[in-house]
Amino acid sequence: MTYSVTVRDHMMIAHSLAGEAFGPAQGLHGATYVVDATFRSAELDADGVVVDIGRATEALRGILSTLSYRNLDEVPEFAGVNTTTERLCSHVAERLVTAVRAGELGGGTVSAIEVTLRESHVAWASYEVTL
Repeated sequence: MTYSVTVRDHMMIAHSLAGEAFGPAQGLHGATYVVDATFRSAELDADGVVVDIGRATEALRGILSTLSYRNLDEVPEFAGVNTTTERLCSHVAERLVTAVRAGELGGGTVSAIEVTLRESHVAWASYEVTL
């Protein structure tokens, strides 16, 4: 049995993707992502929660604010890598892992975090990390 809590936000970015596989996305273009972060736990804390929803929302918003309205091609952290939807999922997830491990989200023992970036109503990617 596993409990889960999901919070949602969004971000707007610009980037280009290197390689013929990306066709027209090789050129600079924008993307708006709906971002879901799901926290999983086998048990609830003494207050009956997986994580504090307000704190989780703030943490996600803080992470996304470092990316929103930016050209990711110019962000040193992403130098030399394609900022695919999958890679952005892992980037957000790893930062949420850091927040959980620092005790910033309250709640019980989080066993996994899954981050999903939705490019549109027909395409999305996810990344899940086990803690």
